[in-house]
Amino acid sequence: MQRIGVDRMNAFKLKAKIVEQNITMEALAKQVGISTSTLYRKVKYPLRLTLLEVIKLKDILDMTNEEAIDIFLA
Repeated sequence: MQRIGVDRMNAFKLKAKIVEQNITMEALAKQVGISTSTLYRKVKYPLRLTLLEVIKLKDILDMTNEEAIDIFLA
């Protein structure tokens, strides 16, 4: 499965988008299909998101293509 390096992700902007959408990390993790602790780790530490997880996050958080590029390919 293809992976995108989170070390290029802008975690601050991702967290801001989560707050803006008024969704909890627990609810977001459930919708993405991963555990809450895994989501926290993937946001906080340099782990890797799968392409499918990035697509799900983009859709769930209602990101434009530009926002997704700015966050995940920073």
